[in-house]
Formats: sequence, structure tokens, C-alpha cells
Amino acid sequence: MNKKLWIAALLVTVMAVAAGCGSKPTAAPSPSQTQGAGTENNASEEQNETDITEPVTVDPEETTTTTGTNEGSTEGTTTPPGGTSSEKPGTSESNEKKSIDVYYTDLEELELHKAAAEISYASDDAKYKAAFAALQQSKDDKLVPLWAKEIELKSVQFKDGALTLDIHMPDTARLGAGGEVFAIDALKQTFFQFDEVKSLDLLVDGQPSESLMGHVDLEHPMTRSE
Repeated sequence: MNKKLWIAALLVTVMAVAAGCGSKPTAAPSPSQTQGAGTENNASEEQNETDITEPVTVDPEETTTTTGTNEGSTEGTTTPPGGTSSEKPGTSESNEKKSIDVYYTDLEELELHKAAAEISYASDDAKYKAAFAALQQSKDDKLVPLWAKEIELKSVQFKDGALTLDIHMPDTARLGAGGEVFAIDALKQTFFQFDEVKSLDLLVDGQPSESLMGHVDLEHPMTRSE
């Protein structure tokens, strides 16, 4: 009986001791442990902040400049549907040269003389203007032009074989009766050498004058004599 009481008392004592140990307060962490934990937390936060990357912003001016450069490099070129660029070929007129017969008179104004002249032209109208200009100048001192340089060729028209010349003649360019005859003959023989010219009409300031210089009647038009 006493033995059982002693065992029970021992058990109670053990249980009381065990209960006391279970309710014992946890010791506060040492300052070194607290500082270490804070360092680890700060390191983790810094690592997290380092891993975050801010978005890159492109400067609008740089974008505009690049776009302008690209657009500028494509300006001035035309790309057809086939995919190859083509350029419009330039057009240039080439002058044609021709040797013609031109008629002058002598120093005494006694005869009509033929001489060769070279003209350069790019069209039929330019050819007739060049032929008229050749009548106004001579490289030979013994051959005198019957059409003075003061005479202005205002216009040239050619259609269906009919050539029309419109001139302005100042009084200083007028000749006597003999010189007027030679001048008209020189004009006719110079222009009728062109096969396409079938008739020649000479106007003075746009009007069909009865006489060129007041001595000889002027036909409208003058025709080729076969």
C-alpha cells in the first residue's frame, strides 16, 4: 500500500516537472542573430530590385530622323509593278548639216552668182531660217548679199508644199530696180532647191505686198518654174 502511494507521488512530481518545462518561455534571439536575419532580408530585397528591368524608351526625334532618312533614300526613284526601277531617258535634238546653193550678186550688181553654204538645223522650219540667214551673209568679198542683215525674218510656215516667209524690211535695205530683180531671183532659186517646196509666198509685216521694194511686181505665191 505504501509502495503504491510512493509511486503515485513520484508520477505526480514527474508530470509537474514536465509541465513546467513545456511552459518555459522561449529565449529572445541575440542581437547578432537579429542583425544577421536583417542582412539576409535586405540582401533578398536588393536582389529582387536588381532583377526588375525598366522598359526602354525610344526618343521620338531619333525615330523621325530614321524614317526621314529611309523616305529620302526612296525619293526620286520609280518602281514599276515588275519591281525594277526605271528612269525616263532624256531627249536631245541633234542638228543636221547640209550644203546648199546660195545666190549673191557682184560688186557692180551686174549678175547673179551661185555659191555653196553649209547650214545646220534640227527641223524643217530651222532649215528654212538657216537658208534665209545664208542669203544675208557672204564669206567672199566679191559676192554681195542681196538680202541685207537689217531684214528681219519674222516667221516661217510650211504646209502641203507651200512655204510662207514673213519679213520686215527697213528702208535702208531697199535696192534699185536691178537689185530688186536679183533679190527675188536669189530668193526663189535658194528655196526651190528644196524638193518639198512647191510654192513660195513672201509677206511684208504679215501682208501680201504688191512690190518688195517698189520696182517689181511681187507674185503671191511664187511657183517653181519647171
